[in-house]
Amino acid sequence: LTGKEALTHFPSLGAPGSPGAAKGHLKQCELLQLSRKQKRLCRREPGLAETLRDAIRLGMLECQFQFRSERWNCSLEGRPSLLKRGFKETAFLYAVSSAALTHSLARACSAGRMERCTCDDSPGLENRKAWQWGVCGDNLKYSTKFLKKFLGQKRIGKDLRAKVDIHNTNVGIKAVKNGLKTTCKCHGVSGSCAVRTCWKQLSPFHEIGRLLKLRYDDAVKVFSTSNDAVGHSELAGPHRHGPKHPALPRPTDLVYVEDSPSFCRPSKYSLGTAGRTCSREGNCDSMCCGRGYNTQSRLVTFSCHCQVQWCCYVECQQCMQEEVVYSCKQ
Repeated sequence: LTGKEALTHFPSLGAPGSPGAAKGHLKQCELLQLSRKQKRLCRREPGLAETLRDAIRLGMLECQFQFRSERWNCSLEGRPSLLKRGFKETAFLYAVSSAALTHSLARACSAGRMERCTCDDSPGLENRKAWQWGVCGDNLKYSTKFLKKFLGQKRIGKDLRAKVDIHNTNVGIKAVKNGLKTTCKCHGVSGSCAVRTCWKQLSPFHEIGRLLKLRYDDAVKVFSTSNDAVGHSELAGPHRHGPKHPALPRPTDLVYVEDSPSFCRPSKYSLGTAGRTCSREGNCDSMCCGRGYNTQSRLVTFSCHCQVQWCCYVECQQCMQEEVVYSCKQ
């Protein structure tokens, strides 16, 4: 989610297996902002480019939904500058991006949009019976394995920012794993469970986004400390039992290294909050940063008095009502 990705429609691929489909896939790979190694992997994996585009959009929309009432609303403006820093917001972007990639790849496998993976094949589940009933489990196993190869194994050494970014990336992947559930369905006469098939199913991405937002709210500020026992540095958080006993962040904690700006005024990180709509009873005081807010009335049109008509359509009237809108002052 660097703000540079191509979010426009990709070129038409044509019929699967056709020369046009192959050329379209290669063109899609070139449209994405990828490293040389990632582009090579993309060209070898038909269906991957479209899945990556879907993941970018999924992560971006979820981020904007979770921060719709905050001073920083996850807009694309200022994104490249933000990703160069170690703020809480940067931590969330890394986590939601990796979560969206993991989720989208697993779903693409089960939907048949990737050539090199298919339904989940976890041991202990009667997957072949599930396939016979037209059910296909989300392949999280393939998704996480491929993602590690796609993101690459960096030599991080003592680089604090690299450690933080990798930690937050893994928090996003773990959030998807935690939402994986086993779903079962009965097949039998009159609803009996004479035959039961089970498969792995991912949680809706909104649930994962909500979990990551809670992790953001409780994010831990960290620094680098030497661990003599293992011979290298590691992340450490607030001291629990005095300065000699720093606390290690949990694998599920989002971590950051520097305090965030206020996001009240325009900067290289955001457009500020001037003109943003807010809730007078909720977040206007916080979002408007003490500058106050404007009140404006407007008429809105909506469908009302809807009735189902025989046989198959709904007929509605158009009603109007006055709506009060609050927006932050300059």
